[in-house]
Order: sequence, then structure tokens, then C-alpha cells
Amino acid sequence: QVLLVESGGGLVQPGGSLRFSCAASESIFSCHARHWYRQAPGKQREWVAGITGGGAANYEDSVKGRFTISRDDAKNTWYLQMNSLKPEDTGVYYCNVGPGTFPWGQGTQVTVSS
Repeated sequence: QVLLVESGGGLVQPGGSLRFSCAASESIFSCHARHWYRQAPGKQREWVAGITGGGAANYEDSVKGRFTISRDDAKNTWYLQMNSLKPEDTGVYYCNVGPGTFPWGQGTQVTVSS
């Protein structure tokens, strides 16, 4: 089965930036979309961003204009560039090609705090 490993999290001040990576253990069909999800403390996991096989990106309203999703299928990797981070972006971020399509990875934690 495909294993997903997220990386890039950390502690950042409001207004800062981070870049997440999601590495898949094996090749995934390029036609499949790639997604990022997050789980804020005490809340359910929610969808954040997705990118289709053709490169069309979509974002949850609260991150539009601040986050950018991208993919590199040759590396079995996709990314989430996060700029202008806000405290409400705090949480654990996960990647997948759909909600629970592959086993969830451990996620990568981001804490936005001054």
C-alpha cells in the first residue's frame, strides 16, 4: 500500500511562511488529484487544498490567496506553500489523494504563534 510522509512543519510567527512536502512511497497515477487536509486542535480534519492531474488548484476559502499547492509527479511528491500564516492555521497537516484513500500519514504540525 502507498505510504504518505508529510514534512516541513514547525513553529512560525504570524505572517510567516512554511512549505510542506508530501512524499508517496510509490508512484500514484498522475490523473489522481492530490490534496492537503488539516486538523486543528479539538476539531475534525478538514480539506484545505487540492490540485487535479491537469494542474488546476482549488482552495478552502480561508486559505485562498495565501496557500499554493503544487505537485511533482516525477518525484511522487506534492507541496503546500503557506504564506501570511495566521494563528488559525495552527494544526496538523495531512496529505492524501482523497479522504482516507490511502492510510493517513503522521502529518506535520504547524503552530502559528507569536
